Amino acid sequence: GALGGLVLGLWRWQQAAMAASEEEEEEQQLRQRFMAPPVSGMRELRRRRRELRSRMELLLMETQAEVCRALAALDPGAAFAVDTWERKEGGGGVSCVLQDGDVFEKAGVNVSVVFGLLSEEAARQMRSRGKSLKAKDGKLPFCAMGVSSVIHPKNPHVPTMHFNYRYFEIEEADGTKQWWFGGGTDLTPTYLNEEDAIHFHKTLKEACDKHDLKLYPKYKKWCDDYFYIEHRGERRGIGGIFFDDLNSPSKEEVFQFVKSCAKAVVPCYIPIVKRHCHDSFTPEEKLWQQLRRGRYVEFNLVYDRGTKFGLLTPGSRIESILISLPLTARWEYMHTPPESSKEAEILEVLRNPKDWVH
Repeated sequence: GALGGLVLGLWRWQQAAMAASEEEEEEQQLRQRFMAPPVSGMRELRRRRRELRSRMELLLMETQAEVCRALAALDPGAAFAVDTWERKEGGGGVSCVLQDGDVFEKAGVNVSVVFGLLSEEAARQMRSRGKSLKAKDGKLPFCAMGVSSVIHPKNPHVPTMHFNYRYFEIEEADGTKQWWFGGGTDLTPTYLNEEDAIHFHKTLKEACDKHDLKLYPKYKKWCDDYFYIEHRGERRGIGGIFFDDLNSPSKEEVFQFVKSCAKAVVPCYIPIVKRHCHDSFTPEEKLWQQLRRGRYVEFNLVYDRGTKFGLLTPGSRIESILISLPLTARWEYMHTPPESSKEAEILEVLRNPKDWVH
């Protein structure tokens, strides 16, 4: 009996050692897959691996690494600076930034996972969108996580691209949790290229169609309406998809939809960069790119909800929030392009959005 017990004990110990070694190997592989260790730490994510919050964080880290590697492969002379940061109120993030490359002037891909108590100002912003948030003693615990990126190429014939996918959770006074997803991917060309526009929109439509044929037209229109610079009467770019406050049909179904959208980022954009990054351009075309960048800045600082939320969240990292701004931009007084020019052509589409896929 004693010998049997000893053998059983040894066997159990061996199994536990093997499991620990497999776990370590898996952790090593995951670390190599990402640009940096996840904010919540691998142990914590493994412990809660069935929870949606953990699966979402892993998706964010994976998306960041996929996009960074695809961009770095196109700009071998440049490298991403990887900056991990902590927020003393809770959470932190990983910012990856490439600057002054041969292909990209500035490309930022940012993951943040923050939690704590919602500021009164941020709660007010959410209530203004119809959220009935019941605070306990004025306090609303929240968790917000997302991956966001803006890529500003040097060549005016390569469009700027932005994407963002995020998950939000708020605990109300009675302990119930409100949750929702948001995000989107959109393109901002300096000059219009119909082939690029069709490729971009088709790729996003395919990602949406896997889940429901009604999603792409709905989120395409939402994108055109959201990225609207009201004081200019024009859109920021030629759109894509955009959605927010998405909490049905179920958490799992929405997560799978968001995953499809995140996986579409590289195929919708990288072929366009490859096609045009070596195109020749004139000083006048570069000037027009700088003026369009000015519009980009105007939208992000005046209207963008993510930027506003970040600036209103105590302890948030300003450098990471303003990662979307280009290195260079220009504002000229009363600049108007000549009629029938390539510059006037893009303005026409920005004022009257087109259907690119039908």
